[in-house]
Amino acid sequence: MLFKFVRYLLLPIKDENKRNHYINLCIKNNLSKRELINEIKSNSYERLVNKPKKIEIELPKTYSTITDMKNPIIIPISHEVKNEHDLELNILANLDYFFKQLGQGFAYIAYQYKLVKDNHNYFIDILLFNIELNCYVVLELKLRSLRKEDKAQMEFYMKLVDEQVRKPFHNRTISIILSKESEGFIVNFIKREDIIPLNYELKSGSYK
Repeated sequence: MLFKFVRYLLLPIKDENKRNHYINLCIKNNLSKRELINEIKSNSYERLVNKPKKIEIELPKTYSTITDMKNPIIIPISHEVKNEHDLELNILANLDYFFKQLGQGFAYIAYQYKLVKDNHNYFIDILLFNIELNCYVVLELKLRSLRKEDKAQMEFYMKLVDEQVRKPFHNRTISIILSKESEGFIVNFIKREDIIPLNYELKSGSYK
């Protein structure tokens, strides 16, 4: 998005701080060409109350991994687990502990979050938001091992959230599948770029 019009809108700006200010606005808020023009015309930089002496370009955070995440995840059992709904109830009853294992920046939005597409209802097990990554996180629970077809479900849910929930200044949605493996409950991050698990390697199939 940015590189399509940066040449003739931002490069002519001689003041490096001013130029970097508008580049950062584009990166942070995913500005369109028209929105960037409006920011420039409204003297957004000049109207800053406290201008930093040096403004550096702030690269967006990547989705790859969260360094303080634990794996496998330990879930305190408050209710008997017979199905995925029971697993969901146990997580909701211990959200603070669960978030501390996932890593920094997670916030709870809703459970069984309803989305509608072509007159069909779809329910996301738990919808989260990560403040550090500035994106929604779809959390799906599987009381079984991870399967290849799970990625198609998550890709579909991420697309729905991007279309119906995400704001222009948010990064694209990512997702987590919490699956039951022999080691315990394993966190699998799914990102948009290649839609593959990042933190767990399947013992069969083509995931690497």
